Amino acid sequence: MNFSPAIEDLIQALRCLPGVGPKSAQRMTLHLLERDRAGADNLAAALLDAVNKVDHCQRCRNFTELDICEICIDPRRDTSIICVVETPADVLAVEMSGSFKGIYYVLMGHLSPIDGIGPEEIGLDRFHRRVVEEGVSEVILATNPTVEGEATAYYLIDLLQGDGVKVSRIAHGVPLGGELEYVDGSTLAHALTGRRQVE
Repeated sequence: MNFSPAIEDLIQALRCLPGVGPKSAQRMTLHLLERDRAGADNLAAALLDAVNKVDHCQRCRNFTELDICEICIDPRRDTSIICVVETPADVLAVEMSGSFKGIYYVLMGHLSPIDGIGPEEIGLDRFHRRVVEEGVSEVILATNPTVEGEATAYYLIDLLQGDGVKVSRIAHGVPLGGELEYVDGSTLAHALTGRRQVE
C-alpha cells in the first residue's frame, strides 16, 4: 500500500530516531494521525522549540539553553576535577549515580579517523586549553569501553602528559551482582587487566 506523500515523509522522518525501523515509524505515524493529533501538535512544537533553543555550553559543550550550563555555574561543584564523557546521555548517567561532584567536558563523540573525526571535531584543543588555563588537578576519563572510546582515552592521556594533571580512568568490568558465567569475554578480560591490589 502506498501512503500519501505527507504520510511517507513523516514515516521517513521518524526513522532518524535510534532503534526505529520502518514498521515502528509506520506505527507511530498512524497512531499520531489516527488517535492523537493533539499529541502530534505538541510533539512538533516541542521538537521545533528544542531545535531552536538548545545549543552547547560554552565551557563543557553539554546541551543547554544558556550560554553556560547549570552544572558549570553551580558554585557547589568542584571545578578542579573534570570528567570527560562522549555524550550528554553519559552526563545524565554519571549524575544519576550521585557520586560525582566535579564538572564535565562532553566530547560529542569520539576519535574515529575512518569517519573523519579527529581531535578538532571533538574539541580536544579547547579541552586542553581549559585544563591548563583553569589549573585543573584531575581529569577522569569516562569514555566508553569501545575501540574508539579507548583510543580517545589514550589520546587524552598522551595530550595531558607533562601538564601536572592527575589522569584517571573509570573502572570497567564485571557489574555488581553479575555472575562470571554470564559476562562476555572482553569485559572479563578488561576486568582482569584492570585489577587492583587488595590491602
